[in-house]
Amino acid sequence: MTTAAPTFSGSVPNTYHTFLGPLIFDAYAKDLAVRLSRLLKPNARVLELAAGTGIVTKQVLSALPPAASLTVTDLSEPMLGVAKGSISDPRATFRAADACKLPFQNQAFDALFCQYGVMFFPDKIQAMKEARRVLAPGGTYIFNIWDSFEHNPMPGTVQASLVEQFPKDPPMFLAKMPYGHSDRAEIERYTRAGGFTNVKIESVAFPCIAPQAEDAARGFIEGTPVLAGLVERGITDPTPVRERAAKALTEKFGDKPCRATMQAILVTAS
Repeated sequence: MTTAAPTFSGSVPNTYHTFLGPLIFDAYAKDLAVRLSRLLKPNARVLELAAGTGIVTKQVLSALPPAASLTVTDLSEPMLGVAKGSISDPRATFRAADACKLPFQNQAFDALFCQYGVMFFPDKIQAMKEARRVLAPGGTYIFNIWDSFEHNPMPGTVQASLVEQFPKDPPMFLAKMPYGHSDRAEIERYTRAGGFTNVKIESVAFPCIAPQAEDAARGFIEGTPVLAGLVERGITDPTPVRERAAKALTEKFGDKPCRATMQAILVTAS
């Protein structure tokens, strides 16, 4: 992930993978892999942008034709390191890459996909132009973006807890980055501005279930750059902040399990 990559380091990548993976990413990874598999030819060349810890990578590899290849990229070396450490497949190669300046030749890939990375690209039109440049004629780019807090109440509740705890200067990562880019008209605008002429936008919803509220609170607070935001505010132990967020989640969604809903915006562009 681009602008937030410096803070996806230290303990964050593993916490992200362990707690947020099964909570909010796995269902969408399976859904994206199925959609992508319907488009691929036997020898397809596929590129993944902002792969993070490889959650969707694994699902795509399970659906990838035997003769196809997958190039897995992310700007954050620590995040990519987690992916490399958990994936062993000769069809996959890993490379650090900036989505706004891809180190690949024109028309090098038949399909592209990106799960929850587009929100982080600082120049979204340029990132779309780069995706379009490396995509072969007739190729497709599939990506998803989180919908607003209205449709993702669990992280919305964590954000509300942060605002309560830091009323003068709350960490705003969740509100401004992953859940702050859900304007569908704007998504279509920059996708088309990048050179894609066929753009389909749809909503995809799944249950959002954590074994316990504590797990969800830990994921959103210690598995994201929220943790760095706490450090910037002089908080060296996130435990009290996490516990208050877990209490808020329990009150709204229960504890064991902690159950809510979640929704994403899925874009298919060609």
